[in-house]
Amino acid sequence: MSQEVFDRALYRRRLGAAVGAGYPDFLLARCVEDLDERLSAVLRRFACAADLGTPLPLALPVLAMRADAVLRLAEAGAQGDDRAGDLEALPFAEGSLDLAASLLALHAVNDLPGALVQIRRALRPDGLFIACLLGGQSLTELRQSLLAAEVEVTGGASPRVAPFADLRDLGGLLQRAGFALPVIDSEAVTVRYGDMFALLRDLRAMGWANALHQRSRKPLRRAVLMRAAQIYAERFADADGRLRASFEIVWLSGWVPHESQQKPLRPGSAKMRLADALGVVEAGAGTAEGEKR
Repeated sequence: MSQEVFDRALYRRRLGAAVGAGYPDFLLARCVEDLDERLSAVLRRFACAADLGTPLPLALPVLAMRADAVLRLAEAGAQGDDRAGDLEALPFAEGSLDLAASLLALHAVNDLPGALVQIRRALRPDGLFIACLLGGQSLTELRQSLLAAEVEVTGGASPRVAPFADLRDLGGLLQRAGFALPVIDSEAVTVRYGDMFALLRDLRAMGWANALHQRSRKPLRRAVLMRAAQIYAERFADADGRLRASFEIVWLSGWVPHESQQKPLRPGSAKMRLADALGVVEAGAGTAEGEKR
């Protein structure tokens, strides 16, 4: 049983309100462009694709160019042919999809390993899963500023910014879920703001306000907020006075195993030494020199 990190009911209510009020798409639009570019390297057409939980239907045209049929699971703000559902309880039959994509949604599930297993089961052999989610370095400036301010003003602190998955862990999670040929990479996106409160407004507008189970139920004191804004400006301002907000976008992809896919060579099956292939003299351990940068 996974630990309940997020109050999922609260998160989905807030997401629904955000979608209804005009969810700002500046991060999501960037991710859709990246999805288009990444899928352009896959030289095949899919029979059935699904968008899993992307807050807005922006990815549907990208998927429609590469699949005969496209479905959308909407955790909030479902419209038309969307399927209302939950990323922790997918409503897709086993082996019913050929391509599954998810943008900026999976970082808010309590059981990410379980969600990946469900996605793997919903895909047919040689099906592709591709997704992006917020990584561990996201909003580090806000997290540090709020923590420092609350400790200084009140003498203690409660969690204010969600924990995000570490890049190093996600490859292992894909393999544990049964995906082959896993690929993980990340991109640091910096968005600049006039002050900390403008960042907080954007986070609320995306439904990303604090929905942690362990959050304090008391409103954050004004003194803490004002001190956090000061700390943020002192530590994370550029030369022009604008403040940096970091978003680590982690991309992960994997294929459902199929006999047509490349297989790694068995250990010891090589026919030539690496040194011979490179035309160099093999050196013993401890002879290499390097320089840290």
